[in-house]
Amino acid sequence: MNRTMTSLLALGLGVAAYQFAQRNGLMNNRAMKKMRRRVAKAIR
Repeated sequence: MNRTMTSLLALGLGVAAYQFAQRNGLMNNRAMKKMRRRVAKAIR
């Protein structure tokens, strides 16, 4: 699996987890920011 494929997969998983957490109110704002930063780093 190449790099773009891997990052796309990771992004997809991240988005799914993000939406799931939002729907269930699992994450507070601090965790959201941290996760967003991690996803941004993964894309680069």
